[in-house]
Amino acid sequence: MKIIVIGCTHAGTAAIVNMATLYPDAEITAYERNDNISFLSCGIALYVGGVVKDPQGLFYSSPEKLKDLGVTMLIKHNVKSVDTIAKTLLVENLETGEVFSDSYDKLVVTTGSWPIVPNLEGGELENIMLCKNWNHSNAIIEHAKAAKRIAVVGAGYIGVELVEAFAENGKQVTLIDTADRILSKYLDSEITDVVEKDLSARGITLGLGQTVVKFAGDEHGVSKVITTKGEYAVDLVVLCIGFRPQTDLFKGQLEMLGNGAIIVDEYMRTSAADVYAAGDSCAVLYNPTGKPAYIPLATSAVRMGTLVAKNLMGPRVRYVGTQGTSGIKIYEQNIASTGLTVQAAEDAELKVKAVTIVDNYRPEFMPTVELVTLKVVYEEESGKILGAQLMSKAELTQSINTISVCIQAGMTMEELGFTDFFFQPHFNKPWNFLNSAGLEAVR
Repeated sequence: MKIIVIGCTHAGTAAIVNMATLYPDAEITAYERNDNISFLSCGIALYVGGVVKDPQGLFYSSPEKLKDLGVTMLIKHNVKSVDTIAKTLLVENLETGEVFSDSYDKLVVTTGSWPIVPNLEGGELENIMLCKNWNHSNAIIEHAKAAKRIAVVGAGYIGVELVEAFAENGKQVTLIDTADRILSKYLDSEITDVVEKDLSARGITLGLGQTVVKFAGDEHGVSKVITTKGEYAVDLVVLCIGFRPQTDLFKGQLEMLGNGAIIVDEYMRTSAADVYAAGDSCAVLYNPTGKPAYIPLATSAVRMGTLVAKNLMGPRVRYVGTQGTSGIKIYEQNIASTGLTVQAAEDAELKVKAVTIVDNYRPEFMPTVELVTLKVVYEEESGKILGAQLMSKAELTQSINTISVCIQAGMTMEELGFTDFFFQPHFNKPWNFLNSAGLEAVR
């Protein structure tokens, strides 16, 4: 059996490692355009901020490790075209320029995603950076050394983490986003209001509710970011607007969402025979809505890549879907979310309610206590849990993993209210704050 894998970050690496173990007699070839694999881009801000001293720790595998498993690992090779009917592909060696064809019995598409880059006047100027891979992270660090004024465009997780890192390094930082709140895809205003106040208190300029329309500068690079509400003087710009699937190779051949995300079934099979897909190139089954959605996360990529290997010879292990569970630490605040926010639920035309608990997470007689803010979103008629958000200076984010399991299991707020959680004064109150949210909702 001849298996070809296109792309080797999280999903590709997971698929390859598991396939090499499950099918030791298979001939596995992996094509990767970059000169490295398995880079944890979620650690870029930590690297930029100097928290991560040894960047090699951001790689959990290498071409050499995969070769040791018997895999033909071809880095700096770009797949130019694929014919899913003939089961052939055309590949270019980026070092030599040689172009050659290959064929497969099974194809694994793990081509990942790429940053969204708006077509704006001045976009070609020097010192406008992307933030996705190893090379990007090194370029950002190098250019930031001489920069005093830095603008980050995009107030998602990566953008917010970067502005914190730049500010901690003494830079004058501006965060720009079209939305009127930061992290609006993940969190409601009860939490984002607090974080925005923290960012502003540390001298970070928030340019929210405005869109970048062009960049200005000269032969030395970008010097201004012009938005719908004004302009900002800069020495460096980092674009963190979002990501799109890298699936142009398969347009017209595989079923996709409107943005190009490949649709797979519960066993990671695409609409073409013997073609599987995983990771950021794919849509995922989003349990809060029951529909495919594009939610590029490393955690989903690793799970999906592993499932490709499990199901390559036939349907064995079903994908249970995702809640899009994620977390972030901004200064002292530990924040996590899962499932739908109120706004996202309304956008999905769901009738929902929400309950917010603000309380000390453990008894007041303890030497120290910290507030926890927990918001749970649920379906109005059934009480079914659809999403949750948590914030605290205490490390309580694992509670959002618990809510993720609740959503996946289809639990209601009433069931959450009476779920068995332990009590110990070091950790919580007799009524855990998760119980309290459930009880408040049905009171």
